[in-house]
Amino acid sequence: MPNSILLSSPLFEGNEQKYVENVLKSPYIAAGGTFLDEFEKGFSVRLFPHNLVALNSGTSAIHIALMLLGVEAGDEVICQSFTFCASANPIVYLGALPVFVDSEEDTWNICPEALEIAIKDRLAKGKKPKAIIVVDLFGMPAKYDELFAISQHYGIPILEDAAESLGSLYKGQVCGSLGEIGIFSFNGNKIITTGTGGGLISDNPLILEKARFLASQAREKVHYFEHHTVGYNYRMGNVAAAIGKAQLETLDQKVEQRRAVYDRYKVLLSEFEGIFFLEEPEGFKSNRWLTTVLIDPQITGFDKEDLRSALEKENIESRYLWKPLHLQVAFKDSPYYGGNVALQIYGKGLCLPSSSHISEEEQKQVVLTIANQYQKVSD
Repeated sequence: MPNSILLSSPLFEGNEQKYVENVLKSPYIAAGGTFLDEFEKGFSVRLFPHNLVALNSGTSAIHIALMLLGVEAGDEVICQSFTFCASANPIVYLGALPVFVDSEEDTWNICPEALEIAIKDRLAKGKKPKAIIVVDLFGMPAKYDELFAISQHYGIPILEDAAESLGSLYKGQVCGSLGEIGIFSFNGNKIITTGTGGGLISDNPLILEKARFLASQAREKVHYFEHHTVGYNYRMGNVAAAIGKAQLETLDQKVEQRRAVYDRYKVLLSEFEGIFFLEEPEGFKSNRWLTTVLIDPQITGFDKEDLRSALEKENIESRYLWKPLHLQVAFKDSPYYGGNVALQIYGKGLCLPSSSHISEEEQKQVVLTIANQYQKVSD
């Protein structure tokens, strides 16, 4: 059996070990410390005039972001349906209702036309949504010009879920900095990782201050333990931040590596009919966190499960795309607006191994397995 080819494994090739050893020699291993400060400052340089509050997960970041946008029990929040559940779970944490919207075919992200239909209908029902969660799926930015116009017209802020799009650009603007508030994820499978972790992004000093306050158990600035509101234990620890600082130093390299992985797959699979890639619209630059393909079984003779199973037998990890949230039992009571774009993409989509350090030879093994699947159905 060949060695495993994983979907998206972390790459530690810089100062990770050195920085972690420095933390372990210091008294600051939990929240707070030099590396936490330096990790956040590293983002302030990249995101200027925005800054980042480092947290323990992207989910925590969405939770706090929604609170800072005024979401309370009984409110409604519009959310892209075609995304991971962590985009919508914090809406429910707050006792609010997710309202799901379909995707469009160009970027696979929230459809502006369906979004406006959803807003008009919620307003007609006497419910003005408090926020719009826009996801940059698999690293691809959404259609922000159109989304900004809708957001401004109806006075509903955008929360940018950039969990998958660190290093991506929309018309020269850095993803994560496009909404009223943005969030990143530094989970173990992301383009850079802190093990577990996330961050909240804003150019508003008051939002950043409130985020730090809520994420630090809402402790008042006195020498004893005084709390006037309920807070959360959401701050990132210094060990995780040390890893993150080293990872951030090589982010640009990792983005180019992931984009090269995508480009190689496109070349290697170009001779096979019925396999389609997510292309970049003009002005969009994806970090290509994961290379995703759509498989048309009417052309290929096999479907995504046939291919996933064939890859698994060769010890190659692949994965379905996100199942649209409006189809999940957990959100069965949520309204949905749009057609079947997300469902159709989900029905045909598969994520291929996309680690920053996947070798060309490993990619050829993936493609050979795909070629064998074509051969199998033609025999």
